[in-house]
Parts: sequence; C-alpha cells; structure tokens
Amino acid sequence: MKMNDMMIVSVDDHICEPADMFDKHLSGDALAAAPKLRTTAEGTDYWEYQGMKMPSVGLNAVVGRVPEEYGIEPTALSQLRKGCFNPKERLRDMDVNGIAASLNFGTCVGFDGGVFHRAKDKALAYTHLRAYNDWHIDEWCATDPSRFIPCGLLPTWDMDAAVAEIKRIAKKGFTAVSLNENPTKQGLPSIHNAYWEPLWKAIVDNDIVMCLHIGAGNPAPHASMESPIEAWITTMPMSISVGAADWLNLAALERYPTMKIALSEGGIGWIPYFLERANFSHSRHKAWTHSGFKGTKPSEVFHKHFMTCFIDDAFGLKNLADLNEDLVAYECDYPHSDTLWPEVPETLWESLKHLTDVQIDKVTHRNAMKFFRFDPLARYSREDLTVRALRAKAVADKVDTTPRSYGGARPLAEGEKPRVVTSGDIYKMFAARDNQAA
Repeated sequence: MKMNDMMIVSVDDHICEPADMFDKHLSGDALAAAPKLRTTAEGTDYWEYQGMKMPSVGLNAVVGRVPEEYGIEPTALSQLRKGCFNPKERLRDMDVNGIAASLNFGTCVGFDGGVFHRAKDKALAYTHLRAYNDWHIDEWCATDPSRFIPCGLLPTWDMDAAVAEIKRIAKKGFTAVSLNENPTKQGLPSIHNAYWEPLWKAIVDNDIVMCLHIGAGNPAPHASMESPIEAWITTMPMSISVGAADWLNLAALERYPTMKIALSEGGIGWIPYFLERANFSHSRHKAWTHSGFKGTKPSEVFHKHFMTCFIDDAFGLKNLADLNEDLVAYECDYPHSDTLWPEVPETLWESLKHLTDVQIDKVTHRNAMKFFRFDPLARYSREDLTVRALRAKAVADKVDTTPRSYGGARPLAEGEKPRVVTSGDIYKMFAARDNQAA
C-alpha cells in the first residue's frame, strides 16, 4: 500500500455551530429561548443561553490560520474557515485532507451537551437538546450521510428523558452519543450508582457507542496558575486516563458484554503501561478491594469494550501489538489546534507505513466503520474515498489551503513585553463560564 491508497475515517472532529442552527427545528417561544449567537462591540462572537455566555475561543478553530495567530482570545465566525460551521465547506476541507468520513462533537453546546446540563430551566434545555440532535443529523450529517457519523447528546439529568432520547435518535440513525466521563462534575451520581442502570440497558439494546471526550468532565490537570500553557497542552490527552480507569472498573461491563466505549481525543501511546499498571494493581489488591473482573484481567476487559484513537502517535503505532489492533482508530481533530489539516495523510503515513496492509486498513477506517456501525461504502466505492481520489476532487473544486492572517497577533501595549501564556489564562476563562451558570 502507498500513502495515496489509504482510506481515512476520523472519529473525532468538531463543529463551530452556525447562528441558524435551531431555526428549522423550533418555533415560537422555544426558538426565542434557544441559544443565540451574539456579536460584541469588538466584533467577536459569543453564544448566550439562560444567562450564560460562551465565547468562540481561538484554539477551538485555528485551522487554516497562521500559527502566530493561534490563541485563546475570542473570535468570530467570520474569522474562521467556512468548513468550521458549513457542512458543504467541511466536505471540501475533508477532501483536500484525504478524509473519507468524520464524527463531529459540538462546541457551543459542549462536547457532552454540558451547556444544557448547566442551564437552570431544564424543561427548556431538554427541548433545545433534542433540537440540537435533530439539527445535527437532519442538516449537518444529511449533507452527505455517507461521510458524516451522527453523534447525539443526552439529557442525563432526567433518566426517563435520556432513555427516551436514546430510543428516538437511534430510530433517526444515530449510532453514538457523547457523555461526560465523570457525571459527578454535573451534580449527578457517579457511573457506579444504580441511577445509570436504565441508560446502560438502553445504550446496549440500541447498540450505541458512548463517546467520552477529554475535557468534558475531569479537567486536564495543570501544576499551577503560572505553569506555561504548553505543559498543560502536553498532558491533556493523557488526562483521559483518570476517566478510563473509572470506567474500566464499571460493574455494568460484566453485565453487558457488548457495551461499547470510545475514549475520544485521548491518544494511544500511554495505554500499554496503563493496562500493565491496571493488571498489576488488580493482582496485588483484589483480595481486599473486592473489585470485579471475575477472573479476567483489567486489560482483557479494556480490549473488549474500549476504542481508542490518535492524532499523531508514532510510539503507539510502533507498539500496536500491546493494544487491540481491532479497536484503534484515527482522529483528525479538525478544526482544533492539534489538527494536522491539510497534511494528515503525509504525517499519518510516516507513523504507520511499517504496518501490514490489513493493519493499516483497520486503524485508518475499518475499525471505526465496524465500531460505529457506519458504512460509507454503501454509497461510494473504496476507490472514490482514497486519499488520491478525494484530493483529486479537491483540486478540481479549487479548494484553497493557503494559511490566512486575520490582522496579526494582538499588538503589545506601550512598555509591555511578550510573556509566556499560562494554563491559568485558560483556567480563568472556563471558571468564569462556570460561575455564570452557577
């Protein structure tokens, strides 16, 4: 196999929602009360909902921007590539990047629908969450159902409503939902509480994947408010290990052998030691901890239930034998700052070209297609979706990938010196958002 022969499915990308997201799915008072995109006097955008204000943060959508202008300052949709919020333009950006299909998480609503969980009026929040799910599949994914994998949200603050929504969206074609990996952060019982039993059953009965995205629940740790932000960014993917350990010990995995969990945007290089440590801890402590596993090793449970994904993880791919090669998938992370757009094929090929053709097919698309029950080949041939074919289409469509500037970096004030951006800068921003909700 050569680089251009690859077919690539991304199981983690993101949408910067358009202002008219709810217009076709709500009316009257429900539409009037829905989240609204506003513009500040300075020209930046923010979403407003039930007293909360959520700015459009730069790092969430820097794709196509010159690196000097990456940052955490508020931005406007007019400063973003259209592929961030327009599904037709997203397909063009997928073509030029050689991406055959993509699963997308929300931004203003939160990866896990967190804005609806923080809302004070839960009746309205339930209405708007359902409308978001309708928009997601009926507009965004419907642009090309063979190239977008639907991922829904659930009102888990009301278990009856959550179960009803699982059944409703499953009928619409959803095969995945995004959940908070630590619902205690939302004021809900832990995943080990009987509260969740109806959800587990509905999830399994409808063969739905539960996506746990980093940053939704357990915060990525940072050493101090003065720590350089790159230290925080470095450890961010591995922070999912806290949630992974918690879910690995979920007793429901014993009762539901077909339950499927995806660790979204978590990387894979750390997992072999994580599983080694889990096995060691279990062997040393099971006599007094009374943990589960019933004679199996934690690593065996992990390899059965958990899909992992990577953006750029050469070490993990070199050690694929220590993972379950049937449950490893690729992620592009468009349009976030980690995305390698428009050069995903070149970077990915260097990391996996040592693998067999069968293994390459697994981690680039076959594992994702099977796990998420999504088949782009029902409409397209494989030859239509290779890197070569998609990029040829992008050339014919004249997709421009030239990095753009939106006015340069923020100018320094008189006497001001450049300083290292700290993790505290972004921590304060999220704290302010959460204080609004409270």
